[in-house]
Amino acid sequence: VNFLTVSGLNCYRNENCNENYTTDFIYQLYSEEGKGVFDCRKNVLGHMQQGGAPSPFDRNFGTKISAKAMQWISKKLKETYRKGKVFANTDDSVCLLGMRRRNLVFQPVAELKTETDFVHRIPKEQWWLKLRPLMKILAKYKTSYDVSDSGQLEHVAMHSPKEAETGA
Repeated sequence: VNFLTVSGLNCYRNENCNENYTTDFIYQLYSEEGKGVFDCRKNVLGHMQQGGAPSPFDRNFGTKISAKAMQWISKKLKETYRKGKVFANTDDSVCLLGMRRRNLVFQPVAELKTETDFVHRIPKEQWWLKLRPLMKILAKYKTSYDVSDSGQLEHVAMHSPKEAETGA
């Protein structure tokens, strides 16, 4: 799947859909027609497409998420259309669609800025890290699973057992 982004609107196409309407052709067409009005960029997902043939679940989920995205775009276009133009200049006009607690949720990109560690390119809070002890148990990893420990560290300045006894 290749896609073009035209001022926040994504245009998706399969690389085998038409031999004449290639990603490059559509990009050049939009770039030429949009001079001074909107910009265009293209992106080929390539490495994100690994994983073999999609399952029926993948196809069903893709259909659901696409339908939800198109409903959202249609709603936003109707809300922001005035006098022959679309004024999509609010924070909620640029969103990402993703899963949050078993629900598909549109989240404004402006809100995601506060939740993102840009230096490491990861979320600041990663919910799955809480599952690491369980994963170690399931993997039969040799470690202590005692969770009653308070997590206090010993003072680093104590070098020998004699120093620890005297408290020096």
